[in-house]
Amino acid sequence: MQTDAALFSTALFELNGQPVTLGQTLFAVLATLLLLVLWLALSLMRASRARAQAEAEASARAAQAEARMADILKAQSEMQGRMGTMAELFGARQAELNQSIGQRIDGMTQRLGSSITEQTKATHENLTKLQERLAVIDTAQNNIQSLARDVVGLQAILSNKQTRGAFGQSRMETIIQDGLPIGAFSFQPTLTNGMRPDCTIAMPNGAPDLVIDAKFPLEAWNAIREAETSSPGDPAALQNAQQRFRRDIEVHIRDISEKYLIVGETQDTAFLFVPSESIFAEIHEKFEAIVHKAQRSRVVIVSPSLLMLSTQVIQALLKDARMREQAHLIQGEVLRLMEDLSRLDDRTRKLQAHFSMAQKDVELILTSSDKLTKRGAKIEALEFAQLAEEARPAGAAPASRDEAAPSQQTMKFEPRSSTLKLRVVDEDDPQG
Repeated sequence: MQTDAALFSTALFELNGQPVTLGQTLFAVLATLLLLVLWLALSLMRASRARAQAEAEASARAAQAEARMADILKAQSEMQGRMGTMAELFGARQAELNQSIGQRIDGMTQRLGSSITEQTKATHENLTKLQERLAVIDTAQNNIQSLARDVVGLQAILSNKQTRGAFGQSRMETIIQDGLPIGAFSFQPTLTNGMRPDCTIAMPNGAPDLVIDAKFPLEAWNAIREAETSSPGDPAALQNAQQRFRRDIEVHIRDISEKYLIVGETQDTAFLFVPSESIFAEIHEKFEAIVHKAQRSRVVIVSPSLLMLSTQVIQALLKDARMREQAHLIQGEVLRLMEDLSRLDDRTRKLQAHFSMAQKDVELILTSSDKLTKRGAKIEALEFAQLAEEARPAGAAPASRDEAAPSQQTMKFEPRSSTLKLRVVDEDDPQG
């Protein structure tokens, strides 16, 4: 005992200069535990009372909610009855509207069909007339093509049966016959002065004929060639041959200018045909004075290629003249074709106007159908808040703020209005 007493009186620590024993410490701990147990007991009692009160309040709110739900169900059943009646009315009205729309569409389809038939008939007649005009144009085109083939066709003559044995004459005739159509030239015609040139070409538009001479002094030229080959070291022989060639060709140029250039009957310029390109080049290279004298005498020295080019130019001129002769026929047909096209355009525009009117009527019908669809959707989504207000008892006091808050949370799904508005669309409504 004394040992236990001594143990409890043992000082553990000092607090503000006062020693604190083990017994004092144990006593303080036990006192603290008792106070904690008392606090817990009081807390449990308070919580039990609060829970009981909350359960009572929840039971009261549940009973009130059940009563309101019963009122809502009652109002909903009444509204379903009204909805059934309205649906029957709306179905009957929609059936009438569908019948009216069907009648309008049938009438419009009939009118559109008759209009299209008339327009198709008129279009067919116009196309028939247009095909006739095109047939005339095709005939004129075929005539023009045949003329073109005659102009550009090759009238090749491989051998000249009436040749006089002259090389230049035969070659000139071959070029002319290959390049120009028959009737555009004449070989060895007789002029008014009794002279007979080698060839004359008829110029278009009534112009005088063009004279071509092929009597090139080939013997003198061959003498130059013989002097160059047989006596290359004898300049005198070569000079004599060149003087002979110069004299012969100058005389020939003077004869062409005096005999063949007749005012009003032939052109004021004549061609002197040289049968070789090499001879033509050497004349321009070594006998330039002869070329200038020929130009002053209005005589043009031409080679086979230049003569062929000249015939092509004359050929183009003849073709152009014949084309101008046929141009007025084509212009007349084109004018009549444009008149037919203008009438076809007017009738096509009238047909387009009919199509536009039909499309406008269809758009109005579609607008009416869209409106009916939207109104049906509105009827399906009717709201019922006013019915709930009407179902509340007349003497019931409004709930307090605390009691109304859960009710408001519970009734958030309630519709805001139960008034049903139905607009009857008349079938003659210009907007529908």
